[in-house]
Amino acid sequence: MKKLIVCLLLTAHWGFAQPKNGQSVPNIAFNTVLNAPVKATTLEQLKGKIVLIEFWATWCGSCLEAMPHLKQLQQKYPQTVQVIAVTNETPKRTRQYLASRPSNLWFAVDSSQSIAGIFPHQLIPHTVLIGPDGKLIAQTMPQSITNGVIDSLLNQQRTHLPQKIDNSLTYEEILKTYFNAADTVRNRFVMQAEIKGSPGLHTTHLNDSVFKNRRLTCLNLPLTTLYRIAYGNFPYKRTINKTGSTDAASVYCLDLIVPNQDQLLPALRRELSSRFDMQIKVDPLLKEVNLLRITDQAKFNRIPRNKSGQRTYYSRHGEIDQHAITMVDFADYLETYGVGKSLVIDETRNAEKLDIKFSFQPEDPKSLLAILSEMGLSLVKEQRKVDMLVLHNPQ
Repeated sequence: MKKLIVCLLLTAHWGFAQPKNGQSVPNIAFNTVLNAPVKATTLEQLKGKIVLIEFWATWCGSCLEAMPHLKQLQQKYPQTVQVIAVTNETPKRTRQYLASRPSNLWFAVDSSQSIAGIFPHQLIPHTVLIGPDGKLIAQTMPQSITNGVIDSLLNQQRTHLPQKIDNSLTYEEILKTYFNAADTVRNRFVMQAEIKGSPGLHTTHLNDSVFKNRRLTCLNLPLTTLYRIAYGNFPYKRTINKTGSTDAASVYCLDLIVPNQDQLLPALRRELSSRFDMQIKVDPLLKEVNLLRITDQAKFNRIPRNKSGQRTYYSRHGEIDQHAITMVDFADYLETYGVGKSLVIDETRNAEKLDIKFSFQPEDPKSLLAILSEMGLSLVKEQRKVDMLVLHNPQ
């Protein structure tokens, strides 16, 4: 089953002079260049080559999926194309990535986001293609830059690329613009088509004292993901998609408000079943899983216990900073962001609320295992029956 590519937010500047397609691009300075024969360069020095600037991050799963394709392009056109992967992460973090994932690309660090400011975007990956004459060809997605596109440019033929245009509104502004709701609203269901240029995500408004857990807002999610949420927020790795749908399937936005939180998911299931014919069942299947266990109680006891009583939720690939998290929650984090394709089940038998904060290198599994060891934890592979959500088209 093909992995769902979820857009990830990137903060960038929107106030710079921005070249349009066919216009000359300013003489960009790449002041910190890694994995290259030069330590710095400029766009002017690369004139005569096709330059592909790829905005990415080590924590961005869809960015990492695009890397093999970009490496293939660089390998096929070593003299006529220069791919420069641009990140706002530190040189140290970028070098850590390269130590585990050797590459033929150049990597530029843009800590001030001055380069990103010339090509404003909120979602990564974000690909900028510049012709040998220094003029902007397109801002698009990495998979749109094919061998055929490069060949056409080298032969001075016209090429047409899909334009990636991000919504300049922040996540909070999108909610207010498209799904504004007064505090007095008790019941509501709104569903609409894709909001172009916005990320794919969902929230139950956990930081909103009025709507917490009784409101669900989804932006740009495919139908299969809406069903996963409706049936208890089934993890992606615990879902079997037999519908034949792909990442190119239609995406939807919705906003659901109910009087009480225990009505939220039943209401979502009713709304979906009234509009779509997808068949759902839950099957217990035997799977190889990672069991999260305490192996050193003294080390485990050093994990800070939560005292504030406030639950926080920050997490992404390679990083977690959560307060009042349980081991069940932590196992979910490891399954989603930390252990490749493996399922994770909590077997610590610990119900305390903890404060957990660390970062690791997603490209180096040993870095995560070392952190778990310091926490007095380990992952043990065994076979277990796991409930799997199975999605079918109607018979």
